[in-house]
Amino acid sequence: MPVLVVANPKGGAGKSTLATQIAGYWARRGHRVMLGDADRQQSSRLWLSLRGRQLPEIAGWKVGPDEVARPPQGTTHAVIDTPAGLHGRRLSAVLQAADHLLVPVQASVFDIYAAQDFLDRVAGERKLQRLRIGLVGMRVDERTRAAEQLREFLQGLPYPLLAMLRPTTNYAHMAAHGLTLWDLRDAQAERDLQQWQGIVDWADAA
Repeated sequence: MPVLVVANPKGGAGKSTLATQIAGYWARRGHRVMLGDADRQQSSRLWLSLRGRQLPEIAGWKVGPDEVARPPQGTTHAVIDTPAGLHGRRLSAVLQAADHLLVPVQASVFDIYAAQDFLDRVAGERKLQRLRIGLVGMRVDERTRAAEQLREFLQGLPYPLLAMLRPTTNYAHMAAHGLTLWDLRDAQAERDLQQWQGIVDWADAA
């Protein structure tokens, strides 16, 4: 069973957006998905409560303070949303349960340095060296110098850059209704779905 963790030490990096969208993608593909929320703000849990019953089901997953409970039998895919500042024993517990680690990074020097430090810590833990790590640029305006610098930074890391997602209010609107791109009409989501192709291909890979 693939377990995908979305993590970054910075708050507001876009972790809950990635976690909920991937859970929704897998659910739309017919998988039995669980979404865990290790963040005190419980943004992903709130998103689940707003999701309509007519949409593909996503179950909640209990993530304790120091360990990740096993999902119920029959679950085929799991996603864990994590809080800002996750470190130490709790970081190790969450990541040891994972197969995939997805790291969102925004185009600011503070986010870049925080991401570099986080990835260095992950790389330094032997138990985590089996993780498949992917990178996503978040809220990126490709016309800016900051976007160029972010791309240069991410492409210089030894992990694949999966996407550079544009700044759009679509994600806020979807979050308010428990929706994902795969719950919308193609015409509404076409541009964003194209940007997401690299992420979902990576998430689906064995």
